[in-house]
Amino acid sequence: MKSFNSGPLQTDPSNRKLCSCSIFHAAAFLCMVFVVGTSFVALDYKENMADEIPTDVAEITRGNLQTDLSKLQTPRANSWPHESTQSDSCESPCIASGSEPLPKGIVMRKSDLEMVPLWGPPRAKESATSQKSLLAIPAGIKQKEFVNKMVTKFASHNFTVMLFHYDGVVDEWKDLQWSEGALHISAINQTKWWFAKRFLHPDIVAPYRYIFLWDEDLEVQNFHPERYLSIVEREGLEISQPALDPLKSQIHHQITARSRRGQLHRRMYKFNGGGKCYKKSSGPPCTGWVEMMAPVFSRAAWRCAWHMIQNDLIHAWGLDMNLGYCAQGDRRKNVGVVDSEYIVHKALPTLGGSDEKMGPSDSSAANRRFAVRRRSYAELEIFRNRWQKAMAEDKCWTNSYPEP
Repeated sequence: MKSFNSGPLQTDPSNRKLCSCSIFHAAAFLCMVFVVGTSFVALDYKENMADEIPTDVAEITRGNLQTDLSKLQTPRANSWPHESTQSDSCESPCIASGSEPLPKGIVMRKSDLEMVPLWGPPRAKESATSQKSLLAIPAGIKQKEFVNKMVTKFASHNFTVMLFHYDGVVDEWKDLQWSEGALHISAINQTKWWFAKRFLHPDIVAPYRYIFLWDEDLEVQNFHPERYLSIVEREGLEISQPALDPLKSQIHHQITARSRRGQLHRRMYKFNGGGKCYKKSSGPPCTGWVEMMAPVFSRAAWRCAWHMIQNDLIHAWGLDMNLGYCAQGDRRKNVGVVDSEYIVHKALPTLGGSDEKMGPSDSSAANRRFAVRRRSYAELEIFRNRWQKAMAEDKCWTNSYPEP
């Protein structure tokens, strides 16, 4: 029997068994928070990750979980020096870290991104949040027209909207009708994955059905959010994306191109050139794969994917090839591209062009774009090395998709 060494929470397809209670890891402590309009957060932050779960939380064997409650127990201690009168029924392995001095009924493990009025009666615990989804977009003022059309289509379909302002411009969005009800977060020259890691913690977005983490340069004329979600739910897609119009979009991987044969597809076939994909191909990008410009996650898939996002690798290159591990089952079935609701990806080079404080040697936008691309490739190599190292070192993990 091996001692389970805790780390980032894993979901299926690993055969680990974990306590069902959610454990909150604080992603960041904000040093300065203030409001512009209704919800603008500007920050100077310090990373302060929560303590890891104790390594002796459980002892497990593969396929057969045996738990010693005396080891799992988290003491419900407080500062008063009195003898405990608790019965054995009070012992619980699922107490949220830090809440031990509190009565269980007052502990709220999760939150959401909904704004609350300053007056009137507090809302009921059971709110409509669980029926909503979240749209999060990195938004530069130069793409205001794209973003406005996108958000206008989503805002009327039970979505909470969050904008990541990577250029620091916020006030110029106030004239849009939906802006007052959106959340605006600003940090100069940061990517959407930097924002997502810090502001879309799974315990914060858990109330939302789906998380749309989209780029800003998308045209949504032929996309309807509710029709899209009805297909995703019916087909059991935990990770998905809308197909790209092949005549108007920049296609990097053929699996993302729209097919006219049905409502969705889960694989592609490629018989010529490099990276061939056949009927028996079982891995990305032939199947079980979406591109990172417009992914849509179920809440369960996002809880897994968030843990895979590396805090220091802000471009998230390499993440797409491993998202299938978060598909809550067979990635060949639970990951797909929806053809009937499709978009156009303009592939605009927005990153690296907004910082006016860079030195003379990096003054041109072309040089900055090259520097961004070079950083992206470096991050890809780092992520691959970390993945290989993690697989080799974790003796309690089973690879559901081993190399053939």
